[in-house]
Amino acid sequence: MTDNAMRIEPQKAETTVFGIIMAISFCHMLNDTMQSLIPALYPMIKDSYALDFTQIGLLGLVFQVTASLLQPLVGIYTDKRPLPYSLAVGMACTLTGLLLLAYAHSYWMLLVGAGTIGLGSSIFHPESSRVARLASGGRHGLAQSLFQVGGNFGTAIGPLLAAFIVLPRGQTTVAWFSGIALLGMMILWRVGIWYSQNRVSATRRVNAGAVTLPRNRVIASIAVLALLVLSKHLYMTSLSSYYTFYMIERFAVSVQQAQVLLFVFLGAVAVGTVAGGPMSDWFGTKFVIWFSILGALPFTLALPYVGYELTIVLTVFIGLILASAFSAIVVFAQELVPGRVGMIAGLFFGFAFGVGGIGAAVLGVVADHKGITYVYNICSYLPLLGLLTVLLPDIGKGRRHKLKG
Repeated sequence: MTDNAMRIEPQKAETTVFGIIMAISFCHMLNDTMQSLIPALYPMIKDSYALDFTQIGLLGLVFQVTASLLQPLVGIYTDKRPLPYSLAVGMACTLTGLLLLAYAHSYWMLLVGAGTIGLGSSIFHPESSRVARLASGGRHGLAQSLFQVGGNFGTAIGPLLAAFIVLPRGQTTVAWFSGIALLGMMILWRVGIWYSQNRVSATRRVNAGAVTLPRNRVIASIAVLALLVLSKHLYMTSLSSYYTFYMIERFAVSVQQAQVLLFVFLGAVAVGTVAGGPMSDWFGTKFVIWFSILGALPFTLALPYVGYELTIVLTVFIGLILASAFSAIVVFAQELVPGRVGMIAGLFFGFAFGVGGIGAAVLGVVADHKGITYVYNICSYLPLLGLLTVLLPDIGKGRRHKLKG
């Protein structure tokens, strides 16, 4: 990242600072790449340290708690006391956690390493989402979707790097990824300089057109949005975690073929994530929430009953449609609670991450007892929760309605 990209004068209203947004998105990719290394390492760690499944579960729990539950607390604190350089500090925590994992000689050091990486993620997500919004120039959906797609790529890349670098060469090669964290720290320090220079004027613009609703209505709306995130991420977890097993069991494809099909699905998710932002800016966040979650219902209901080729086609459509929802949900919630960008980002990113982790475990238990096909049958009805969108207030109609007005 060049100095010219970061040395940006305080922007005028309605100017989108793409250099900052892309820097944050890139660092999101780095963060989630390193974060996704942890579950990919479980088989090797289990054998190397002679751990049982309970200990593996506790390791996952420490990571999940620090990486998800702390995010809203970090967001609440930074809403009141902005910390422009905390992004670099968060990446430094991740670097430290990687080194602890690489050179751990005991189980408790593994726990500390996983928790430190989770802490870095908790610091990174709320503040980076705030920076993306401040740099959006009013194009909040686009900024959030570009920020999120970096995380999608990172989540997909992490297990591949673990498979081809760490697993063949051993645990100490985890330390190699500390170079990635160091690169992220350098970029985020430059982002922090921009953030420090622009946060006051940008925050005034963000809050200028704030929506004011009764407190009870806001709380009810946040609860509805949380349920929508629950439905989305539970279904996405069923696909991302168990799609390969489903394709192998149902259509007898090879492991390699199943991995390629999973990559196709994740590619569709990335495209849908990027597309959802401009759509919400143009059509409005509520419209995109309707479309993204409820629009996937016909495809999810049909998925358990179609053949091989149609299964591939339907999962591509499901990935495209469902993935467009999350940026719209975050932007909608931030509009409901002006001045609490960090808290909202932390709440929804943390909740989504937690739902994904808990959902994977629960669905795994169900699959053990009832089979993978049964999991896809029951999960196909989750998008019905999209009907709750009718309870959301009519705000954030998008640029198309403004031009008509």
